[in-house]
Amino acid sequence: MAARIIPGTTEQGERVFESPLMEQLQAYLARWPEEAETVDEFRRLLADPRNPFLRERLEGHFTGGAWLVSADGRRTLLTHHRKLGRWLQLGGHADGDVDMGRVALKEAEEESGLPDLRLEEAAIFDLDRHWIPERRDVPGHWHYDVRYVIRAGADERYVVSEESLDLAWREIAPLADDADESLGRMARKWLARQR
Repeated sequence: MAARIIPGTTEQGERVFESPLMEQLQAYLARWPEEAETVDEFRRLLADPRNPFLRERLEGHFTGGAWLVSADGRRTLLTHHRKLGRWLQLGGHADGDVDMGRVALKEAEEESGLPDLRLEEAAIFDLDRHWIPERRDVPGHWHYDVRYVIRAGADERYVVSEESLDLAWREIAPLADDADESLGRMARKWLARQR
């Protein structure tokens, strides 16, 4: 069940939705000051009076991404996304839930079928704003993807859901040089954490 949305206001009088996201964005900015412009984009969306946690908000909305790592931390589970035709991290729409860590965990569970997944920490691992092209009756729109580390348990036998063409465990180190800038950035962040 989605958390109740309670509007509030910033010091500038902008309306925001009560969510752990604002504090998490502050902590993320402290860790990654070079990403200030990206954090500002996410803050602006959070301050919008129209609910940014609903997919029906086609000017842009939040999604929860899962950097799903193996128990030993050396591999990540990627999806060959059915709609986009690319290898990506797991994740999906908030659908009204304001707790993006919970969204990321739920999406990872649904899309992988893996048991015993856990949210590593309630801290944002990565942020990515990306364009989703028009598809049938849904116009093109922006996804503001808030990504968290999800840790797998010992059982790595996944189940391919209807969201995916396929799933695959990939070594993280080679992904640091991946042509997909977003995957490469997450791999580099993960490898830097492991040192």
